[in-house]
Amino acid sequence: MSKKVLVLGEIREGSLRNVSFEALAAAKRVAQGGEVVGVLVGQSVHALGNELIHCGADRAVIVEHTNLAQYTSDGYAQALLAVIQAVNPDGIIFGHTALGKDLAPKLAARLDSGLISDVTAIEEAGGNIIFTRPIYSGKAFERKLITEGLTFATIRPNNIAPLEKDESKSGNISSLQVDIKDLRSIIKEVVKKASTGVDLSEAKVIVAGGRGVKSKEGFEPLQELAAVLGGAVGASRGACDANYCDYSLQIGQTGKVVTPDLYIACGISGAIQHLAGMSNSKVIVAINKDPDANIFNVADYGIVGDLFEVVPLLTEEFRKLQINA
Repeated sequence: MSKKVLVLGEIREGSLRNVSFEALAAAKRVAQGGEVVGVLVGQSVHALGNELIHCGADRAVIVEHTNLAQYTSDGYAQALLAVIQAVNPDGIIFGHTALGKDLAPKLAARLDSGLISDVTAIEEAGGNIIFTRPIYSGKAFERKLITEGLTFATIRPNNIAPLEKDESKSGNISSLQVDIKDLRSIIKEVVKKASTGVDLSEAKVIVAGGRGVKSKEGFEPLQELAAVLGGAVGASRGACDANYCDYSLQIGQTGKVVTPDLYIACGISGAIQHLAGMSNSKVIVAINKDPDANIFNVADYGIVGDLFEVVPLLTEEFRKLQINA
């Protein structure tokens, strides 16, 4: 049975995040031939409506307000609840990002709805939509079916392939006026830590370091390899605790959960807390001096050796491949 599915387009620094396009692809599956409605919330975001339509939405609804210039759960909840009331969707899809993890439960509670979070796969079986999500820190998976009510889910980035962009596609873009008021929290200033390169949560390639990097300087070969591969640098909690790098790079149960196409673990022993954040990566390469390190149990390819010798060699070989390509 076809459904109407609402998708929140997540914006960062004036551009749509990749997970927004993945959410549109997920919504297409959930809609089963029905309508996909993209939603943009913010200030001066109307111009991004066409991009939602080119990437899978049938139409777009825009909510703009000065109180939505920065994300707050109160402001966004008011905007989304108004859109939901106006559109009356059968399903809602968000990205399982910091924003999605904060906002989706709040909305689900307001709507008296269930919520399936951190979805990694969506499939149709017997006319029903089945959602798959990891449990027990990624050691097992559960499959869920919505039998009644609203279909509300958040999807993990880098798991559902986006649809092919079609710039010839057109659709209606409408504005919805919502009075965003009585905010309990107001953001006066955003101070960002200096960061460059690829967003860790959306990176297709991640080069991660553990205690084996030994120092802040030990991350330099990893940064060089990541730059050659067009990837991002991550870290284990051990490396962060040792002050080798910032906690914003932490991957694991208490850090970011990532699912890149390629994960290169350098000097990481493979504690269960770290594996919970990266074990679903498509290809895992482990570099460690200890042949008995637990990381090798989840790795597709393992290199027993000193990362300070192996990583520069890998970087050199990848450079050669790029030159000869």
